[in-house]
Amino acid sequence: MAEDRKNRKITESKLGDIRISDDVVANIVGLAATEVEGVTSLYGNITNELLSKHSMKNTTKGVRISYEGNKVTVDVAINIGYGFSIPEVSANVQEKAKTAVETMTGLEVVGVNVKIASVDMGTKK
Repeated sequence: MAEDRKNRKITESKLGDIRISDDVVANIVGLAATEVEGVTSLYGNITNELLSKHSMKNTTKGVRISYEGNKVTVDVAINIGYGFSIPEVSANVQEKAKTAVETMTGLEVVGVNVKIASVDMGTKK
């Protein structure tokens, strides 16, 4: 049930609270990261890797969200295509994830840590 998931209050008014699930924030990060050229996929466990090979995308795999108040730190593990610049792709993932989360949720992103989990040899620049 949605009530069982971890969530954060992002605003409150006299009409009520607006809460956002941690899974939603992780999905935003995952989608933003996979839109960056050079990122072939998010890194996850073997079950997630098998699902992604069968077109069942799980955009929360490889993403961890942590909070300090309304400040968010994101950890994302990605697979990168062979021949792409790791520093350049990582910086693009950081910027895209930060912008997407802040724009869509109003939360302040204080850090986006990128881990390169593997190089996809099937994808070349």
